[in-house]
Amino acid sequence: MTDPMTARTPGPVAATARVPAPVPTVSCVFVCHDGAGRVLLARRGAGARDEPGTWDTGAGALEFGETFEAAVAREVQEEYTAPALAVETIGVRNVLRAEPASHWVAVVFAVEVDPARVAIGEPHKFDELGWFTPDALPSPQHSQLAPTLALYRSGRA
Repeated sequence: MTDPMTARTPGPVAATARVPAPVPTVSCVFVCHDGAGRVLLARRGAGARDEPGTWDTGAGALEFGETFEAAVAREVQEEYTAPALAVETIGVRNVLRAEPASHWVAVVFAVEVDPARVAIGEPHKFDELGWFTPDALPSPQHSQLAPTLALYRSGRA
């Protein structure tokens, strides 16, 4: 039977509902440094969202209504228990990955922290922290570490 108001045959609502297309997220990526040439990297633990066992910089999602600087300060405190002493915007990356399928806009920051105040703040995500010079990085590395550090080096030159 056709509904005269819509001139269509009634059917299940789910059949006509559209699934929204995925959208990119915004992430604040931060390269913490000691102000003397070393960078802080974290080894991703078994509970990490992706690429467990790899070394990476810190990052976190920008929350609704939050400034970039507030997001970075919050994430550095959560991940490394240390306050951000100085925050510098160094670039933006458009990150597209096939595996796992993901797309995000990474706003990248250099953040100075006091090494004496750094500790693992999220042990469910990270199982080790270390300070490294650019010529002596650990491995295996997260798939996004090299491009992030390249941006860090070019932004600090």
